[in-house]
Amino acid sequence: MGIDDASISTTNPPPLVDGFARRIDYIRVSVTDRCDFRCQYCMSEQVHFLPKADLLSLEELERLCGAFVARGVRKIRLTGGEPLVRRGVLQLFRGLARHVETGALRELTLTTNGSQLERYAADLAACAVKRINVSLDTLDADKFRAITRWGDLPRVLRGLDAAQSAGLRVKINCVALRGINEDDVVGLTAWAHGRGMDMTFIEAMPLGEDAAGNIAHFLPLGEVAARLAEHFSLAPSRHSTGGPARYFDLAETGGRVGFITPLSHNFCETCNRVRVTCTGELYTCLGQEDRADLRAPLRASASDDLLNAAIDKALAAKKRGHDFVAQAHGVHAPHMRPMSLTGG
Repeated sequence: MGIDDASISTTNPPPLVDGFARRIDYIRVSVTDRCDFRCQYCMSEQVHFLPKADLLSLEELERLCGAFVARGVRKIRLTGGEPLVRRGVLQLFRGLARHVETGALRELTLTTNGSQLERYAADLAACAVKRINVSLDTLDADKFRAITRWGDLPRVLRGLDAAQSAGLRVKINCVALRGINEDDVVGLTAWAHGRGMDMTFIEAMPLGEDAAGNIAHFLPLGEVAARLAEHFSLAPSRHSTGGPARYFDLAETGGRVGFITPLSHNFCETCNRVRVTCTGELYTCLGQEDRADLRAPLRASASDDLLNAAIDKALAAKKRGHDFVAQAHGVHAPHMRPMSLTGG
């Protein structure tokens, strides 16, 4: 069951705007730092997970998301770790679905590694989820195992079958890694489009204990686009999902390819999102260490007034952009905070 609506403040707080007049209408919420994979660019193989007692409860996560929706957030993406390994997570999806049903929330979605989709796809579709992102960096089973360390490619592919059978639209996310999967980008794109799935490539970011490895395997997406252009015609697309990807239409396949380029061509000037960790910390930028504790005000009062004040203070201090380029070139030390902790 969801929270009691009587616990929500009856005031009408203004929409979320940061100090650079950027409207915030998209939040990424991590529901757990745990994952059943150990992807090289996301977490170390011997990662130490947070004690479960440190995590926000599902009820607290629902209330927190509701407070953001009341401030004009129109898109919520649930992430992890792997969000579908959180016990009882469908309770949260069901609670948030009511905002979609009322029209207050335009989209409820998630990013997943696909390992649990065979089990949960139909339930997600019943919870107002229309579209999902699935992380998949190669179709080579051995290479997939090497990248994810623990992943089982056939299981992920069965999950994709289940998702599409349930009517979910799927977008494949691939982190481009020099010397690892750069030869896979053309085949992966053709395969995804052949199944009616869009494709997005992402540059590796200098985060976590393995940041040096991410920098060493950094592959500018301009090179990926050049590889694709040898086989397909890429035309700028008017399509947008409200996130950072720039999309191109491929005439030969009828599909779209997106590029997320935090290092080679950042998109900070149009940033419309913030991230909340599973412990209730608000990060206004993935590439900065600035964070605000939302758990304390959330638990201090049944009203959302203290919570809104904490959010407003954090947004006022939100920086203009990230430091990934400086970190990748050794000007600043890479962040030791892993992607999985912030919501990857």
